[in-house]
Amino acid sequence: MQILSSAQALADCCRSWHKEGKTIALVPTMGYYHEGHMSLMDKARTLADKVVVSLFVNPTQFGPNEDYASYPRDMERDAAIAREHGADLLFTPSPDELYAPDAGTWVEVPEMGQLLCGISRPIHFRGVCTVCTKLFLLSQADYAVFGNKDWQQQAIIRRMVRDLFIPITIVGVPIARAEDGLALSSRNVYLTEEERAQAPEIHKGLVYAKTMVEHGETRANVLKEAVLRRWASTLPLGRLDYLQVIDSASLSQVEEITGPATMACAIKMGKARLIDNIQLN
Repeated sequence: MQILSSAQALADCCRSWHKEGKTIALVPTMGYYHEGHMSLMDKARTLADKVVVSLFVNPTQFGPNEDYASYPRDMERDAAIAREHGADLLFTPSPDELYAPDAGTWVEVPEMGQLLCGISRPIHFRGVCTVCTKLFLLSQADYAVFGNKDWQQQAIIRRMVRDLFIPITIVGVPIARAEDGLALSSRNVYLTEEERAQAPEIHKGLVYAKTMVEHGETRANVLKEAVLRRWASTLPLGRLDYLQVIDSASLSQVEEITGPATMACAIKMGKARLIDNIQLN
């Protein structure tokens, strides 16, 4: 496995692979790998001849009061995991490598980026779209692999790729969960023992809503009220950021489930902000 930190070196390497007729799958990450990241790399390995994993804690997707400085990092461990899971190249740029001092170009999908997580994190998806566009252009990857836990992110990236005619296929991978159902996240390390014990109730609440849909309930307000009542007793340490029933593609809120719908949420627990979602139908 090569480890490169230069954007030009990444572009040169990927260009040479394409000249050889090789296909490339890209796995964009911010590191501190867990089983969820590993599943993305494993999927990428099945898609293409070469796998590029980017490891970059992107400063432009963090707000001024968020956890950029304290975001968990372990480069040596992450490199070993990427190697074990089939990465041919690990791209580890510095912020200065991807953002010039006078950089003034941004990519965003404003309407979708201002919903859900974008309400409390208004610049987040602009940073995500911009860095992903840079990675797509540098690698010229045929595939990019994202986890379904960040459903809003994936939907926005799909819309961005469609609108800009970027020749890349976005591949989603099912949410990786702990045995008790908690969606795996690098930020789970922030949870105290008591918070960690309650956190699986987030997923259990979403499953409860899905069960209601399977039994015929289609009203979004009824589903949300049922989940909130459940969380009131089972998740007392959780502080609701949002809980919405949305169109799975456009992310717009729905009042009645008539097509593909997703229930998505963000819950704050201590220092952690946990997101999760479930496909309702």
